[in-house]
Amino acid sequence: MSFELVVNSKPSGIVIALLREGKLLELHEEKGNTDYAVGDIYLGKVRKVVPSLNAAFVNVGYEKDAFLHYHDLGPQFQSLNKFTTETLRGKQSVSDLLYFKSEKDIDKHGKIGDVLSANRDVLVQVVKEPISSKGPRLNSEITLAGRYIVLVPFSNKVSISQKIKDNKERDRLRDILKSILPKNFGVIIRTVAKNRKIVEIDNDLKDLVSRWKKMHTNLKDSRPPKRVLGELNRASSLLRDTLNADFTKIHVNDATLLEEMKDYVGSIAPKRVNILQKYAGKHDIFEHFGINKQIKTLFGKKVPLASGGYLIIEHTEAMHVVDVNSGNRSVKGDSQEKNAIAVNMEAAEELSRVMRLRDMGGIICVDFIDMHQRDNNKMLFNKMKELMKTDKAKHSIIPPSKFGVMEITRQRVRPVTHIETTEVCPSCEGSGKIQASLMFADEIENELSYLIVDKKEKKVVLHVHPYLEGYFKKGMNSRRFKWFMKYKKWITVVADSNLNVMDHKFFDGKGEPIKV
Repeated sequence: MSFELVVNSKPSGIVIALLREGKLLELHEEKGNTDYAVGDIYLGKVRKVVPSLNAAFVNVGYEKDAFLHYHDLGPQFQSLNKFTTETLRGKQSVSDLLYFKSEKDIDKHGKIGDVLSANRDVLVQVVKEPISSKGPRLNSEITLAGRYIVLVPFSNKVSISQKIKDNKERDRLRDILKSILPKNFGVIIRTVAKNRKIVEIDNDLKDLVSRWKKMHTNLKDSRPPKRVLGELNRASSLLRDTLNADFTKIHVNDATLLEEMKDYVGSIAPKRVNILQKYAGKHDIFEHFGINKQIKTLFGKKVPLASGGYLIIEHTEAMHVVDVNSGNRSVKGDSQEKNAIAVNMEAAEELSRVMRLRDMGGIICVDFIDMHQRDNNKMLFNKMKELMKTDKAKHSIIPPSKFGVMEITRQRVRPVTHIETTEVCPSCEGSGKIQASLMFADEIENELSYLIVDKKEKKVVLHVHPYLEGYFKKGMNSRRFKWFMKYKKWITVVADSNLNVMDHKFFDGKGEPIKV
């Protein structure tokens, strides 16, 4: 199984696509403003305490107050609060905790009013980015995530990922960390630390301690609301969490971003730097890798299956509802039960990918095709559990009911990615009437004549919607061939699914846009 990362740098931000065997698996968007990203640490001010919710609303500078529940304060909240207060007052002049006297852990069944009050400064970390009309979700159990470990200040525990099963390896990792951990720092050992050398783990620890020192330096002169430590950019954090031996290529279309990513990969996996490549193609990078087409297909209401079946996905305020349809799938000789299990299995595989891609959260009700045999329902349930194992979001799956409905709950942490899968006609603006295609083709030809005859362009590349590309190129006596006979120049016509049906662009031989 091979993975590829395609990074599309645009003026509005960065869009990152994770591909598995060429299929789009995840889509991440990082806009120019990267505030309130998961992992960011802020010095906030408590706006109000709500005893009925056992929570507080904290001002971190966002338009909506952020939410901080008592259970998200963390056991060592009093120690963190003491560290924050003494740093702001100038009493805690160093970042290390060697001589820091920890406070008693808070009661896990306590009340928010016992530890927080309005107008109080508090150090918090974003655990869920602002979504829809909600502000960020916060906690005060500060952690710093690295490649192999997660650093936990004010703790002395060494926790190990449950995915590391080998007891000898667990003991080895525990002994390594206990021997190099600074006092009053705990750690969570990640799965990727398995079989890693002590030097690699030590370097990761030193990097995290230096980030804690940077946070302390920024905190000294801060006034709330203020971000005191930012998380890595989306591309680097994705590499930190997912980069492994299965990655074959990372394609980047921006030279500056490529160098930044090379520096980061060089620091966490020096032997893998060569998989980063600069994309030098003339076409849009997402168009070249077929990502635009997959986006339009997988983010729509109707998601097709390879066998001819399809999913209908509806998003309501309360939940997602998914209907599985067999469509025109028909295998001669197969019974209805066999047809149903085949379509349901394929639908489960595609749905697991779509949920991860769209980051579907909350309650997801899936109406599979009815199956009458219990073994088939159990097989479908086990298949869905197996497919969801690679999904890092917290989730729970309930077996199909007697009506064939499977219920899934899934945590969502990313903001909704808005993908428009319908196109409004630029000529009629939705009225249902558009400029005649022949007239539009004539308009393009007039502009083409101006570029070749009047502006003397040596090379002209025309980008149009895929439908129009077929219209211009189809047949021996196509419109493009007529242009060649008329202008004695071969016009390259490129299909671009980013364009509306009645839209087009001209480029020169170097790929630079030509204004008409």
